[in-house]
Amino acid sequence: VPLQACGGGLVQAGGSLRLSCAASGRTFSNYAMGWFRQAPGKEREFVARISRSGGTTDYADSVKGRFAISRDNEKNTVYLQTNSLKPEDTAVYYCAAHPHFGFIATAFSGRMDYWGKGTLVTVSS
Repeated sequence: VPLQACGGGLVQAGGSLRLSCAASGRTFSNYAMGWFRQAPGKEREFVARISRSGGTTDYADSVKGRFAISRDNEKNTVYLQTNSLKPEDTAVYYCAAHPHFGFIATAFSGRMDYWGKGTLVTVSS
């Protein structure tokens, strides 16, 4: 399930961006999906995750209520709608895939089956 993320860009604080991550292959629905981010000089951190069916989602406290993850298994794509962006949201955002929802977390980031190449989100104040 090789992944390709896109949708990043430069936005003012308070603005919105929709990130997309497209997967190739026919096994996309066998994977839970997640988004991580890495800010300059910081460790990669978990942002959001979604179960294989899309019925369960979870978010980091820092983005809860502002970001929304969703997926379209027909289109092999996972999305991250980012709203009310803050300068501290500036980072490279990565999508990731793992068969198990519970493994999509900062502590297990080294165990993802697939990573997208990342897309840069820059939020200006």
